[in-house]
Amino acid sequence: MHPPPSALLRSLCRSFLPQTLHRPFPPRACSRILHTSSQSTSTQLSLGSFRNLTTSTHSSFPPPSNAPTTANRGPASDEDTQTDFSSMNVLGNAPAPTTAIDACLSHGFHLDNGVKIGGGSGCLLIAGEAFGWTPWSAPGSGTPGKGPRSMINAKGQWQAGESAWGILEVVWPKPDLLILGLGPSVLPIAPETRRWINGLGIRVDVQGTRNAAAQFNLLATERGVGEVAAALIPIGWREPRG
Repeated sequence: MHPPPSALLRSLCRSFLPQTLHRPFPPRACSRILHTSSQSTSTQLSLGSFRNLTTSTHSSFPPPSNAPTTANRGPASDEDTQTDFSSMNVLGNAPAPTTAIDACLSHGFHLDNGVKIGGGSGCLLIAGEAFGWTPWSAPGSGTPGKGPRSMINAKGQWQAGESAWGILEVVWPKPDLLILGLGPSVLPIAPETRRWINGLGIRVDVQGTRNAAAQFNLLATERGVGEVAAALIPIGWREPRG
């Protein structure tokens, strides 16, 4: 903030001086008065601006409103323009598939029709049927000599032998999509495995078992169990250390 001009301060000094004093101030005294007056005026202006800023800042916020004491929003409307959100659920009346996954366990699965698959076995859901599935026991799966439950090859890719997919060869009509759940995490599948499944005219979607089960439940309800199949490994599966 700039101090007021010297001419204005001199005129103010003359107007407040007593009438009995006719002798002018010495130059040094006048300069001290001007300097002191300049500082006091600047301080008053600064404090006044701060008070105005503080007052305007506090006054810009509206007072807080009281919290509602009830959830009642008045009588229900009888207008015809009300939106019925329940009628917008196109799958609300569609029955869930009997092979929908109800629970994923570390050693198996519980299906919506009451069937329980345990003993560490996976499951293959296709054409509305559920089959126990142990792809690690198929020849050509995983890394040879690493262990009976090996599914990861030397390149770190999930690999299942051709005999693990035998039912996909005989079923007709074949599903359009196979959702593959590879246990607790997502792994890349070997190009040979993907190429063999794609050779049957089936697309592959790789996910973790939990996400794969949820996606199968949704797509099987929407598109039907004939269009979507799932091959799931229990979430407790672990690659043996070799």
